[in-house]
Amino acid sequence: MSDSDIKEKDVSVSPVPYAGSHHRDEEVGIVHKGAALKTDLQGRHMQMIAVGGAIGAGLFIGSGGALYSGGPAALIIGYLIVGVMLLFTMQALGELAVMYPVNGAFYTYVVRFVDPAWGFAMGWEYALSWLTVLPFELIAASATIGFWRDDLPAAIWVATFLVLLIAIQFFGVRGYGEVEFVLSIIKIAACIGFIILGIVINVGGVGDRGYLGAKYWHDPGAFQNGFNGFAGVFVVAAFSFAGTELVGLAAAESANPRKSIPLAAKQVFFRIFFFYVVNLFILGLILRSDDPRLEHASGANSRYSPFVLAIQDAGIQALPSIFNVVITLSVISVANSCAFGSTRTMQALAERGMAPAFLSYVDKKGRPLWCIIVQLVFGLLGFVADAPKGGDAFGWLLALSGLANFFVWGSCCLAHIRFRMAWKVQGRDMREIPYRAPLGIWGSAIGFFLVCVCLIATFYNALYPNPHAQPDAETFFGSYLGAFVALSLYLFWKVYSRQWKMYIKLADIDLVSGSRPLEPSEFVDPEVKQGNWAMRIVRTLF
Repeated sequence: MSDSDIKEKDVSVSPVPYAGSHHRDEEVGIVHKGAALKTDLQGRHMQMIAVGGAIGAGLFIGSGGALYSGGPAALIIGYLIVGVMLLFTMQALGELAVMYPVNGAFYTYVVRFVDPAWGFAMGWEYALSWLTVLPFELIAASATIGFWRDDLPAAIWVATFLVLLIAIQFFGVRGYGEVEFVLSIIKIAACIGFIILGIVINVGGVGDRGYLGAKYWHDPGAFQNGFNGFAGVFVVAAFSFAGTELVGLAAAESANPRKSIPLAAKQVFFRIFFFYVVNLFILGLILRSDDPRLEHASGANSRYSPFVLAIQDAGIQALPSIFNVVITLSVISVANSCAFGSTRTMQALAERGMAPAFLSYVDKKGRPLWCIIVQLVFGLLGFVADAPKGGDAFGWLLALSGLANFFVWGSCCLAHIRFRMAWKVQGRDMREIPYRAPLGIWGSAIGFFLVCVCLIATFYNALYPNPHAQPDAETFFGSYLGAFVALSLYLFWKVYSRQWKMYIKLADIDLVSGSRPLEPSEFVDPEVKQGNWAMRIVRTLF
């Protein structure tokens, strides 16, 4: 363990009771209490999870399909809208995670501050999304190998990467953190390198195309396929940003959440702007949006990654293979996140009696063992890659939770709004909250509104994927099935629990159990700390 890690351990939040009567009680609603998870994630792990943890096939491959369907301007605007939404979501989640660094994070917050039935639906929707994405990522990782060797069965590489993932699980949450730390550094370096290379290509420093400038924004144009193409960008953007919220989920296993969570939440801005928006802007300058090869840039098809195609078009030898290695490592990184996200959510569900009790078991090394086994069993679905019609069956499996990210992000914003309202109704002092989202309840309101906009745009795109399309049931449910799954889960728990209230009354919300408020001696006046609106924006980002 490094000196910085030991120092962080020493300054981690103490489990002693806080101010007055506000004790750090057992988290409310626990019916099957498992052993405690290990708090082995250090600040450096949390920062890398925030900055580079979710960069994967969505950015490096899926963005090509979005560029083809919407054009470079639609690509940037779509990613910016989802990015701003996610920035406010992470600020809200950061505030809640510092005050309540409990297992299950946002699922627990929705159960506690909104409604148990909706929390059940969001918990299982989120768990299912990671359970089904894992085999997809294994298939994607094996497909990247096809860039060099397409004569070998995909099952060989699926098995190889699954064994690698199993090996990581032996080291618990520390193994997850170290793998993400290393792989995130590689992904960040690749993104920075591509920006520099893209600028060189654009000004004519490499290749035989000369100076490009904004040529491809005029011909074939900044937008493609009208509003249909623009709406289609949101689905790809959501998939690209999926996993950002894992910082909140990791709060329960962080050595010092009060210090690491706010910093990680603020760094989301830099990831969104620098590693997504700037990279995609450069990409739109050096690659035509009507390039027919981009039509195949989806799923796990790294051969048609827009980043690889742009490098190939510049005539650079060897570098396409190097970038494909980065894509392979990125996909493995997301597969590693799948195992973390699903297992922690299922374990939290089980503790609250919303999943089979045996899933609440945590071994002496802090690993939710049965949840890990369930996740790895789902990983076996990766072998359908070589099965006849396997792709169709797997596509429908992914559709079960296709909108999970939007629902989870919107629910995080709603939970934060309800938390702040309950805090005010119950007469609590705002100075007790260790980390306050700079724009407060208004930031969450904006985030929630943008989630609704994205869901509406996705609904339209599911009906009309292109300007000439007619509504088709198979296409629609392939894109929007997740909404009906969430509604079904919500209704199931209402019937099963026979709790018919639509929401928890603000006066009845438990704000004490599991909380870590500031002591009066630590209070800082909100106006002194945050200042005017300009200073609030600065503090949001830095």
